[in-house]
Amino acid sequence: MSTLWLVRHARPLIDSGICYGRLNVAADAALTASAAQELVEALVASTAKNFSSPTACSVVLRHSPLQRCEQLAHALVARQSNLAFHPHADIRLQEMDFGAWEGVPWNDIPRANVDAWAADLPHYAPGGGESLASMLQRVQAALQHSWLVDSQQGTRDVVWSTHAGVIRCVQWLLQHGNALPYSAAWTLPAPGFGQWLALPWATTTHNLLHLNP
Repeated sequence: MSTLWLVRHARPLIDSGICYGRLNVAADAALTASAAQELVEALVASTAKNFSSPTACSVVLRHSPLQRCEQLAHALVARQSNLAFHPHADIRLQEMDFGAWEGVPWNDIPRANVDAWAADLPHYAPGGGESLASMLQRVQAALQHSWLVDSQQGTRDVVWSTHAGVIRCVQWLLQHGNALPYSAAWTLPAPGFGQWLALPWATTTHNLLHLNP
């Protein structure tokens, strides 16, 4: 059974403490290259273990169109070794849209607005951007598409070059289905920059197929 690899982009070139979601910032080039090399090595080892003919193994590569994820996708293709990557830009894999908060230091965002978001995490659209409920819907659509089409129902590895928020959404969907999260429950971890979460399709399929469209 194949694997869904949820890969977070390398460290972005932006000061700490700045709100960024759809802000199209670049990632550190050297760290991106290092992350790509480590991931290719992990993929080669995985395909050698799980497929009888790893030299013929193709991997569907979906990436957020934001440049920090696109950089990683390009670095993976350049290092594909005996893997045949098939890259696709996918707007559903973008980070949350923080609207007017984008590029603003978190400390400069009015506390009342942050509190309002925390009080209604699923439905509040921070900065007039995107609500978590809307983000979960688009990530759910991407996840089901990757299972049915990209992985060919669990027979091919799929890599997402994406963001921390998207990876948290995948985990929530697989653990809680269509239930909407509130602040106290939204504690899901995300990989560090340039790291990943590998989910065998075999362990995710049951919950995935029972998600409502």
